[in-house]
Amino acid sequence: MRHSRIHQNIILSVSFLLLLFACNKIEEKPIKSAKNYSNLTSYVNPFIGTGGHGHTYPGATMPFGMMQLSPDTRLDGWDGCSGYHYSDEYIYGFSHTHLSGTGVSDYGDILLMPTNEVVFNNGADGKKGYRAHFSHDNELAEPGYYKVKLDSTNIDVELTVSQRSGIHKYHFPKNSKQIVILDLEHRDEVLGSNATVYSNTEVGGFRNSKAWATNQMLFYNIQFSRPFKNMVFLNDTAEGKKVMAAFEFEENDSQTLDVKIGISAVDEAGAKANLQAEIGNKTFEAVKTEAQKVWELQLNKIEVESDNIDYKTNFYTAMYHTMIAPNIYQDVDGRYRGMDLEIHQTTDFDYYTVFSLWDTYRATHPLYTIIEQDRTNDFIKTFLAKYDEGGIIPIWDLSGNYTGCMIGYHAVPVIADAYLKGIKDYDVEKAFTAMKHSATRDKLGLKSYKEFGFIPVEEESESVSKTLEYAYDDWTIAQMAKSLGKDADYKTYTERAQYYKNVFDPESQFMRGRFRNTWFAPFDPYEVNFNYTEANSWQYSFYVPQDITGLMKLLGGKEQLEARLDALFTAESETSGRQQADISGLIGQYAHGNEPSHHMAYLYNFVNKPHKTQEKIDKILTELYTNTPDGISGNEDCGQMSAWYIFSSMGFYPVTPGSSEYIIGTPLFEKASINLESGKQFTIVANNLSDSNIYVENVSLNSVDLNRTYITHDEIINGGTLVFTMTNNPAEWGTKVGQEPKTSIEEHLIVASPFIAKGDVAFKEKTEVVLENADPEAAIFYKLDDAEFKLYDASFTISKPSILTVYSEKNKTKSPEITTLFYEIDPNISLTLESEYANQYNGGGPIALIDGIVGARDFRTGTWQGYQDKDVVAIVDLGSEKPINSVTTNYLRDQRSWIFYPTEVICLASKDGQNYDTIGNYTFEDITPTEDVDMKSVTFNKTNTNYRYVKIIAKKLGVLPEWHLGYPDDGRSWLFIDEIQIK
Repeated sequence: MRHSRIHQNIILSVSFLLLLFACNKIEEKPIKSAKNYSNLTSYVNPFIGTGGHGHTYPGATMPFGMMQLSPDTRLDGWDGCSGYHYSDEYIYGFSHTHLSGTGVSDYGDILLMPTNEVVFNNGADGKKGYRAHFSHDNELAEPGYYKVKLDSTNIDVELTVSQRSGIHKYHFPKNSKQIVILDLEHRDEVLGSNATVYSNTEVGGFRNSKAWATNQMLFYNIQFSRPFKNMVFLNDTAEGKKVMAAFEFEENDSQTLDVKIGISAVDEAGAKANLQAEIGNKTFEAVKTEAQKVWELQLNKIEVESDNIDYKTNFYTAMYHTMIAPNIYQDVDGRYRGMDLEIHQTTDFDYYTVFSLWDTYRATHPLYTIIEQDRTNDFIKTFLAKYDEGGIIPIWDLSGNYTGCMIGYHAVPVIADAYLKGIKDYDVEKAFTAMKHSATRDKLGLKSYKEFGFIPVEEESESVSKTLEYAYDDWTIAQMAKSLGKDADYKTYTERAQYYKNVFDPESQFMRGRFRNTWFAPFDPYEVNFNYTEANSWQYSFYVPQDITGLMKLLGGKEQLEARLDALFTAESETSGRQQADISGLIGQYAHGNEPSHHMAYLYNFVNKPHKTQEKIDKILTELYTNTPDGISGNEDCGQMSAWYIFSSMGFYPVTPGSSEYIIGTPLFEKASINLESGKQFTIVANNLSDSNIYVENVSLNSVDLNRTYITHDEIINGGTLVFTMTNNPAEWGTKVGQEPKTSIEEHLIVASPFIAKGDVAFKEKTEVVLENADPEAAIFYKLDDAEFKLYDASFTISKPSILTVYSEKNKTKSPEITTLFYEIDPNISLTLESEYANQYNGGGPIALIDGIVGARDFRTGTWQGYQDKDVVAIVDLGSEKPINSVTTNYLRDQRSWIFYPTEVICLASKDGQNYDTIGNYTFEDITPTEDVDMKSVTFNKTNTNYRYVKIIAKKLGVLPEWHLGYPDDGRSWLFIDEIQIK
């Protein structure tokens, strides 16, 4: 009985526990989505990024809208790219197009300015003008709305917009004159413009301008709410390059004036139709309310919960910034101006412009694949339309113009990433053809890239960055080819995706330029030079997102990659070489202010050290993004800086667009919910989150433990819940082998090309040549001149002008053949430089001016020697007296790059090195503005006179001319010289 009762008690106890557990499970509430209790637009601070180098604007615009109606406080300069800078004190007026966060200036079209007297000078020269002082205390900016008081005139200005149209509301002080200035000359160079007065309430016209977009057309239609009583044109001119008009209104009618305006890139009728369709008879308040309702819906795509108002403000401002570009570039009737500058029409999709693809392919477009899937289809259809119109999918297009800006062909990964994530509502075959077209041209270093597997320094500027970014773009083509069953293309582009191996220097373990198949030297990884795009070697040596496993192998394994990352984040936060304002937000040599660094903190996950990713991400989120005008650590770049914040603050990031994986970091919010277009929701919860609890203890996905440090696109799109448990110390989660993310190229492996590790391409008497390969297991073959190839097994000596050809082979796979010309310099000749050249423009080193290799038209190819703000003084010692007949030197002019001809060149000669005779001097013509790149040879003739020494003095221009973009900032010109040729 006792045993039976005990047994019975056990049964009862177990039953009670099961019942209790069941009751708890029933009572357990499902995780709710993130909820906000006030308007999300109230968390947007459009002034974030308007200070420092953020280059954003605070004015009114709609999501992806054509009109950006904003104040203009700055007319030129790098920090005036958006037309507004928070440090300024004067407003010149309110124009209707602006760029957000770019590094080049454009737009600022059709300026309107209310004032109280007729004056056509803008006041920038310090003389009387229509500009007005303002204070930030009397300034307000919200999504779709802007307001400011002009202190100088006591006029209140309010602005709001629809997609292609906008309204100005001016409130003039009582009994003051009411004048509105129309300035069509404002900002960019005007090619032509027009203002036609149709009535005393309607004006229309166009503006054709040249800046970053070299041929931009914009038409406008302006409608005043009251008739003007007087109007006057500057110089009675209604058409031309300097069109300005003043409209005077009766001050007794009302103190308020509404100015409605529509714009179009097609024609004036389109501008008027846009205005009528979108605004028509609507009041200012009605248009403002509609704009803010649209913004509320847009911002609602992701909801976050946090008690930290600054964090929420940073987040929703970031959301806002990702949604103000690209810009729709199509009228309400579907007409638009294409890349051929002809008029086209479509009603099947919306056509866009302003694709800052070098920036936005990294995180902005991957964000769109989650929250803007329909719009992503239209973006890709736009790319294909531009391909039809202009012959190529864009790299950076602006208002129907190819700007030629930045590198890579990054529309390609945008298409591939979308396609591989199931976004396919476009002509897929045509898209793939267009992608391959971008990759198979011969421009921008691609000819060399295809032939050699890398871009030589002497063939193309920014050769390292271009090689690395082309390789990544090619990988995305390969992934799409694989999905489409195109095996030959998959093989070709998988091979090309490995070309990064050819710019990896195994000795320094950095990505370096290959100059005549040697490494560009002397090498300083901190040096910003023409081998990299807005960066140095530190900031590009981790750019292999498509094959991080392959990069690890080159470095020696996971521990070596971790050590290199540690060194990156702890290096001195200074750069050398060229000044590059884009390199900002430095943590060591990690530069968050510029895009090449954006994936790097997440690479620790790949080596099973996720806690280091978590530390770095938390630091960047909380220190490099602030709720201040200077709250973005670099150019905002059309949404990329903001997209990084959005992803990272939710707890994950797309390190490799084209892959389905998002790498997990550390969340900033207690809860975030992504409201998907399908109606599903993906919610991220962070339990135990605090300022000190930045480490991930464990993660679950849909109530199942997640023992990997990444999630997939489908897991987000299918909806569900990702739950983090946070702690204040590094945890074991994600540290075991197999839990890490992985990108790896396993098929169609290539063999890296060999390089000259030792040996002078220009030598005296002889030079010892050592060949190496990034892969020590690869065999190296070489030949001199017309000899047969032989296996390289030891260094060899070259003692006469020769042609060296090399290649490598491994597992029956052969690298491309690379040929290098070796030059012999007269051993009796020497060169003394009394001026110091800039190492990034060393031309090949101390004897570059007598090495027999003449510079090319592109200074970035490394064949010129550059001197900033210095006279060049060079002395050639011939070794003994010799009869001299002529002396020739060569100079480069590229004024856009601050390179000017010298003002004067003097040639002297001496028998003893002490006493010099003047052979001749040459004075260059007066400096005039030009964008043409040119070279000039200066020759001095002397018939059969014996001298031993020849001295060349090339005198600098010095301070840049006032008309130059660089004046007065820095204001110091460069002088580029190459090859002193003595006959």
